[in-house]
Amino acid sequence: MYRMSELLQLNRKLYHTNDLAILWGIASKNTLYTTISRYIDKGILFPVYKGLYSTVPLASLNPLELGQAIIHQYTYLTTESVLSQAGVISPRVYDYTFVADLSKRVSIGQWSFRFRKLKDDYLYNPTGIINQNSVFVATTERAFADMLYFNPRYHFDVPGSIDFDKVKSFQKEIGYPC
Repeated sequence: MYRMSELLQLNRKLYHTNDLAILWGIASKNTLYTTISRYIDKGILFPVYKGLYSTVPLASLNPLELGQAIIHQYTYLTTESVLSQAGVISPRVYDYTFVADLSKRVSIGQWSFRFRKLKDDYLYNPTGIINQNSVFVATTERAFADMLYFNPRYHFDVPGSIDFDKVKSFQKEIGYPC
């Protein structure tokens, strides 16, 4: 049970298979998967997605943290998710929309996640990205610039709340074509 206490001492709920191997010092894949399987059977670990496990039930997870953990690479919340929350677009958005270095759609439990592929030069540019409780989220202006990059003719319902000078500045600083 000392392995579980190591997990609980960390202030994390989500772990990838490789994280557990390193944390527990297990080199053998067979031993690692046997240990994980036993912890799942005992209700100590919960399978979330391919190679992703949680120390709490799925319903207790923060969907933004889950979205960030799914692909185990740098990603940030942007486009429809941020713009809908800011009131710039009216339709309710059902997917949590992220950008990453790959394109993917994933449904886990009651949540749907969409990852749009963004060129590395743009993805890793920190302009307009903030860290909210360990989740990277685009500001409204960065999300607006990202959306224009993906779809220059996208219809925005209430663009009046956007600082267009800031959007243009972000586009230039990021290197997006204007």
